[in-house]
Parts: sequence; C-alpha cells; structure tokens
Amino acid sequence: MNVLVINSGSSSLKFQLINMESETALCSGLVERIGQEMGKLVNKLAPDTDDERKVVIDEPFADHETAMKRVVELLTDEKDGVIKDKSEINAIGHRVLLGGEEIKESVKVTDEVKDIIRKYIPLGPLHNPANLAGIEVCEHLFPGVPNVGVFDTEFHQTMPEKAFLYPLPYELYEELRIRRYGFHGTSHRFVAKRAAKFLGKAPEDLNLVICHLGNGCSMSAVKAGKCVDTTMGITPLEGLMMGTRCGDIDPALVPFIMDRKGLTGAEVDTLMNKQSGLYGICGMSDMRDIHAAVEKGDTKAKTALDMFVYRIKKYVGSYIAALGNVDAIVFTAGIGENDDIVREMVCADMELFGIKIDTEENATRRGIERSLNDGGKTEVLIIPTNEELEIAQATVKVLA
Repeated sequence: MNVLVINSGSSSLKFQLINMESETALCSGLVERIGQEMGKLVNKLAPDTDDERKVVIDEPFADHETAMKRVVELLTDEKDGVIKDKSEINAIGHRVLLGGEEIKESVKVTDEVKDIIRKYIPLGPLHNPANLAGIEVCEHLFPGVPNVGVFDTEFHQTMPEKAFLYPLPYELYEELRIRRYGFHGTSHRFVAKRAAKFLGKAPEDLNLVICHLGNGCSMSAVKAGKCVDTTMGITPLEGLMMGTRCGDIDPALVPFIMDRKGLTGAEVDTLMNKQSGLYGICGMSDMRDIHAAVEKGDTKAKTALDMFVYRIKKYVGSYIAALGNVDAIVFTAGIGENDDIVREMVCADMELFGIKIDTEENATRRGIERSLNDGGKTEVLIIPTNEELEIAQATVKVLA
C-alpha cells in the first residue's frame, strides 16, 4: 500500500510517498512559491539513503492544483518517477492544523469534515484554508482515492479542563470555544510512541516531557501515554520563545503597543508572530547563525540564546511538577535533535530532578534514537520525529 502524505501551505506544498509495507519513503519533496512569478519543485528520490537523488525544477506554479499536477507527473515520470501510474497511490493523508473540539482523532475526509475545517479558519487563517485547498485538489485529481485528515490538535484533546481552559469568562468558551488546543500534536504523538518502544515499555506505563524544538517550538506533558498539558494555546503563538514568535507575554502589552506605536491589532499580531522571538532579540532566527554569532562575542545573540533555553527549562520544571514523576525528557525536531549546546544548557544543573547527561554522547551527532543519560534516574532521549510517517500510519489505521 502506498500513501501520499500532503502538507499544503499558503504558498507551498510538501509531499511524501510512503510504501507502508516497509514504511519507507519512496520520495519526499516540496513545491515553493506557488502563485508567484517563479516557483521551485525539489524532489528527493529514496531520501535519507545512500541512493538518494535530487530532482530540481524551476518553473511557475499558478495554484495548488497546478503544483499537484506537476508532482503527479514527476512521481510517474519514466526517468525520475517512483511509480508507473497514479493508480498506485492507494490513499492520501493530509496534515490539517485545527479541527477544534469536534475532531478528536484522524478521520476520513467528508463534506462534514471539510465544513469543520472551514469553521476554524478564523483560528487558523493561514493554515486551515491551505490545508483545505490541498484536500480539494487531491479529491479532484485522484477521484475515488480516500483522503484522511490528520489534525495537529488531536494528541492534545486528552488535556483536562484545568489545563485547556483560560481563566476568562466561561461564556467565551461556551460561545466562541476559546480554549487551548495545542499544536505539533502529530510529532508529539509519534515521539511518545517511539520513546516507549525505545525504553521497552508500554506508552501507558510512561510519563514524558517532550520538547519539540525547531523554528516553531512546543512542549507537552504526557502522563500514562496521554497528553495532559502542552505549551501552545488557541494558536501556535503561546508558550515557548521561537524563531520569530514571542511565546508567552503579558497580554496587556497588546493594547499598550497598539496605543504607543499606533499599530492595528493585525499589525501587532504580525509583530508577535513574525518579528519577535529569537529574531526580535538578535535579528536572527536560525539557531546555527546565533551560535556562530555568540562565538564572535555578539551580546544580543547570547541574550537570545539564554532566553530561549531559560523558557524551555522553566516549562520542564513545571511539567515535572504537574506529572509528579517523569520517566524521560525527550528532545526532537530540528534544534532538539541536532543542537547539543541547547540540550546541554537545558539539562544543566538539573541533577535534583534526576537529569544528568553524558556530555560526550550529547556532543556526538548520530541522527538516530538514543539515550544521553549518564546515571540519572530520569532518562534523556533524542527521538527524531517523523510526522509524515505518523500521518501515513494514521491514514492506514482510519481506512482499516
């Protein structure tokens, strides 16, 4: 069985074709700058293997349907294709940002499901419309092939009221469903399952603190295999400091900045989402650039790094308190998997909580699941995430 995984953005289209018998990616690609004067399609054949080969196409893509048609042509190309005909695609799994409280698990796409995705466009104005466009394009191009929606918010649906409610008038929750939903759930769910397998335990026998650290960052507290808290809220802005997002701030700053700077609400929203975080403090959002700047004595870069780590550390402590006991701290995503400096700083001076890492092992880059524990009672793990495989697995489960 071959599952095509689609992550449709406002001007991009990520795709991966996975053979589910071997759970290996036949190809993995990205179409960028859709709707612009010139776009780019990059496709990796046999990705992350010794046989990996890259195909790059520079041409305009008027819309998502044009882009998807070009992807299909490439997948079935006589020279660069990985299948002979699009009929070899048995199912399509879509990453969808937000399904509110109505969708608690992955579902086969129906008109009702699409209506729910539309309903939550106000809370996901960039992602939900693009996710829906990807679904509708695939429905048109692959008639009869089942589409499955896998939602970022699913894994966090097990949070109790005390964790997901905001201390605002309860009527706002009843009327507008204002609450914390959390995101990156597909990654958190995959990593939680893989951590359990790595430790040789059932998910329900483990308490985990998962740190998904990339350009976007989130953490989750997982008790007996279920999410009981997460850092992101009604939007992905809440929680940790990120590449360009501010994370937690005093909400009174919004009207204050609007008044003093003469900005609209939309402009402040842009400031908090795209001009803040690491970028706002030091002008850089890529942690590799920040480390290089720190080595050259850039004080703002050092401040940004310290702030980033400090907020992660605070949430680790608060989640340990919320869980009562923690079996493992798990690092994943771009920074979590690859940045030994951040991991070491987060875990420093945490012996009181049973956290002690092997600094030599931490400094070694392997790209595999592994333990960094150096005799502490709390495991510290690196678990590479694979959201595409999790979406494909969820798709197969739904259709079964």
